[in-house]
Order: sequence, then C-alpha cells, then structure tokens
Amino acid sequence: MFHVPRHAGGHPRLATAFLSLLFILAAALIAWMTVRPAPAVSAPEPRPLRPPLVVVQDLPQLTARLERWGETGGFTGGVLVAKGDQVLFRQVYGYADRSLGTPLALDSRFRLASVSKQFTAAAILRLQDEGVLSVDDPLCRWIDPCPAAWAPVRLHHLLSHTSGVPDLMARPGWGVRRVTPATPEELTADSAKYGLQFPPGTKVRYDNAGYNLLGYVVQKATGLPLQDYLRDAFFVPLGMADTGFEDDMSGVVMGYANLGGPPTPQPDHNVSIIFGAGALYSTLDDLLVWQQALHGGKLLSPESYARMVADHAPADTPDERGRPRRDWGYGLYSNSLGTRVRPAFPDRQIYHTGSWSGFRNLVTHQPDEDVTVIVLSNNFHQREAVFLLSQQGMAEALGRPFPVAMAR
Repeated sequence: MFHVPRHAGGHPRLATAFLSLLFILAAALIAWMTVRPAPAVSAPEPRPLRPPLVVVQDLPQLTARLERWGETGGFTGGVLVAKGDQVLFRQVYGYADRSLGTPLALDSRFRLASVSKQFTAAAILRLQDEGVLSVDDPLCRWIDPCPAAWAPVRLHHLLSHTSGVPDLMARPGWGVRRVTPATPEELTADSAKYGLQFPPGTKVRYDNAGYNLLGYVVQKATGLPLQDYLRDAFFVPLGMADTGFEDDMSGVVMGYANLGGPPTPQPDHNVSIIFGAGALYSTLDDLLVWQQALHGGKLLSPESYARMVADHAPADTPDERGRPRRDWGYGLYSNSLGTRVRPAFPDRQIYHTGSWSGFRNLVTHQPDEDVTVIVLSNNFHQREAVFLLSQQGMAEALGRPFPVAMAR
C-alpha cells in the first residue's frame, strides 16, 4: 500500500506564506518599473555636415579649360570634384532655360538618365541585406503570371545585363513606345511578350528593360512604388532633398540637343518608360552625398557592396572597340577610363554614364584615393566634352598629368 500525504503540496501555512512573498515581490517590481526613468533611446546618427554650396575652383587647370569652354558654349552644365569630404571644384556653365535667359545654378536639378541604374541596384541589394529577397531569386518568384521563357532568369542576371531579356529599343514599335507613357505593370507585360535573346548568363548586353523589371520587383517586394522606396530608404535618410523621380513638376532644367543652329530644347522626356532604368533627377551635391555613402560603406553590407562592384560579365566577353572591356557590375561599371585620354593615366574607376532626352552625364569614383568627379550636362550632344572633363578633373585631383585630348 502506498502512503499518500495529507497535503501533497506541502504544509498549507508554508504555501500561503510563499505565495504572499511572491505577490509582494511582484508588486514591488511593478512599482519600481513604473517610477524608474525610461531607458535612454539612442538618437539617430546625425547626417554629416554638407559642404557650403559655393563656387570652388581649386583645380587651376580644370578651371582654365572650363572657362574657355563655358564662354564658347563648348560645355553647358555642372562639374564637381571632391577628394574625400573636401570639394576641390564646383561650378556651372550655361543656361537652365535659354528661352528665358535663366542661368544654371549650383543646385540646378539635372535628369540623370542611366546614372539612375545604380539606385535601383542598391534598392535590390538593400532588400537582400534585410532578408526580403536574394539576387539569386528567380525572376518568376516576383512576376505573376511569368512567361515560361523567364524561368531561368535570376535577379542577378537583370542586375548584370546578362538576362537575355530584349531591351526596349531592340523590340518592334520602339518609336511608339518612346513617346507613350506607361505604368510598371504595362512595361512588365510588354516585356513578357518576347523571348530571350540568349540563355541567361552567357552574354552581356545593355538592357534598360531589365532594370524596369527590377524596379517592378522592388514594388512587389515592398508594396511601394520604386520612387517611394528610394525616397524612404535612401533620399530622406541621406538628406538628398533635391533628388527624386521626374514628374514635370520637379524643376529639372531644360535639356537641349545640337540639331543644327542654336541648341534645340528637348522637353519630351517620357521617363515613365525607363522608371527603373533612368527616371531620376538630382544635383551635383546630392550626388556627392550618394557617392560618399555608397562607396563609404554606409548603405549596403560589405558583401552586397562587393557584389555590386564585381565583374559579372562572362569570361569570354570581348574587348570593346579595340580597348579592354569594362567590368559589368550591378548598375555600375569599372574600367581604366584614363587610358582613353592623352596623356593617359591608369587608375581604375567605378562609374556610370547617362544620356536621355537632352542630357549627357558621367559620375565616376576612384576608390584608392577617394576621388569623385560628377559631370552633368543639359546638352545631349556633349558626350566627348563630358568624358574629357571628367578625366581632366580626376587626373588633376590625383596629381596625374592633365589630359588635353581624347585618345584616337
């Protein structure tokens, strides 16, 4: 026979005393938490002070060249050169609106065109850092319905221009598409009508349509239009108040083209059809903030940034026009741009160009000595001037021989 104690839980007086003690301790803890000061909340990291928005001309050779070109109309636009946090050169030349005689200002807003691609790429990589998606995701994870031809396409392929998705300009009806506004959904459905030009990862071919698809992926992954996600994730935290999506009310300066006679206005931009590939506007100093944050490790994890600036082109990608080919990163290139001017200099630069509807731009960064050069022109046909000026600013900031001409 088993002996069962009269009080299985112990003596009732002891139990009552124990429960009373627990109650008193709990009440004391609640009272202490009520009256004690709230824990200090760490203040957000303050934004770095921006340099004063004034003319700076501490590069005498670049200053002399631009004064000549600015007077003759050989260059219209803005140039900024910085080494680390120090601005070495900041000046603008020409008109924001020729018909009104309005000159460009140091904070004039320029259409970025394809310089915008690095922002879309950074959005995808930020979402990867947050665990929302992966650059190795199939595109079809984010597109529904998804054409069977896209089954092998990964986000990586779109980022590196190796997807095989035909570009907007490589498809029938480009003339109509160029002037017809479209939504991201319409552009995605339009791209889905066409097969791939090559198996993903086997070739590299520049692709605006691929970056529109990436912009649509950001929308699907976040529930926000691309422009709203970029604003909340990057522009507001960085204080880039003069950067955004062009909407005809954003104060972007007029773009021009040389079509015979005086420069001709180019008001019909229709950036809706390149919303993920080229729709942003910005200023010299906002772009400097962006460059410093991006290349200074303030926006992405080290792993994501390394992937952004790596070369993703197939190993058998040929040279370009007899010169060593560029490295194809995510929204960025890398190459020794200084070998294309005379006298040449070999520094590796991370860069992207942009051209669309009256604008021609080049933004480049030399990481070893932290030199950034930003050249924004509101004349589509100043490609050579933009390139040469970028390399003159880079060379003088680095202490290299000053280039005087393009290499032929």
